[in-house]
Amino acid sequence: MPTDPYAVTDQLDDALIEVIVTRLEARGTHPAFARMLQDYLDAMDIDAAGTVLDLGCGTGVAARAIARRPGFAGRIVGIDLGPALIAAAARLAAAEALDIDFRVGDTRSLDFADGAFDAVVAHTLMSHVADPLAVVQEAARLVRPGSMLGIFDGDFASLTFGHADPAQGKAADEALIRGVFTNPRVMRQMPRLLQAAGLRLVATFPYVLAEMGTADYWLPAIESFRHLMPKAGVMTVDQADAWAAALRRDSEAGVFFGASNYYGYVAQRPD
Repeated sequence: MPTDPYAVTDQLDDALIEVIVTRLEARGTHPAFARMLQDYLDAMDIDAAGTVLDLGCGTGVAARAIARRPGFAGRIVGIDLGPALIAAAARLAAAEALDIDFRVGDTRSLDFADGAFDAVVAHTLMSHVADPLAVVQEAARLVRPGSMLGIFDGDFASLTFGHADPAQGKAADEALIRGVFTNPRVMRQMPRLLQAAGLRLVATFPYVLAEMGTADYWLPAIESFRHLMPKAGVMTVDQADAWAAALRRDSEAGVFFGASNYYGYVAQRPD
């Protein structure tokens, strides 16, 4: 059975951790992706929050974006399962002189009091957890009544790349989705999960991130998938290398296609 590498970041070797760090930072700094993050942070009125919890913080992309906002003067705590990612997050924040408290922890069960935070964000976490309702329920517990929670991730069941042979392209897409995403359809379930956790849906943000002809945003993703799919057990190293090389050639030839949907949700814990 495939193993999503992002779900076991506490068990990966240094080389694969570096692949993930490089991918998260390349994605997080891409202008299109950064705009999607700022959209839901604005809707949360994040600048007014005195305390923010970043669940599944990874390298701290969302936490640093919040800390950089001119109107934000609060405290941020970032939680991630992988000690190596927490170390990378702390290093990257320190390089920008940003004061963020990064800690190792399990997002399904955290040692904080009920309502301990004015805002909670889960940025690109949900597609990699086996029990997303448990995470949403924990987030709902931790946010103060009347305050906001933001959840953002890809709808990775929609992730697709072009291929000279459509049948081979379909098979590669399915292998990628099966191997690298524990819950590729979870963002389609989010309205139900929010309701089940007792949260009120406030705002939604739908996006399609597509590139045709040449690749920019998708090139670092393809490079990371080249390493992660063999680890997940859905392609051999040679197969993954050939898949990635073909997509790079498509981009150089001006015939590239790559796309995925992304969704942001803002919800409120009732008073």
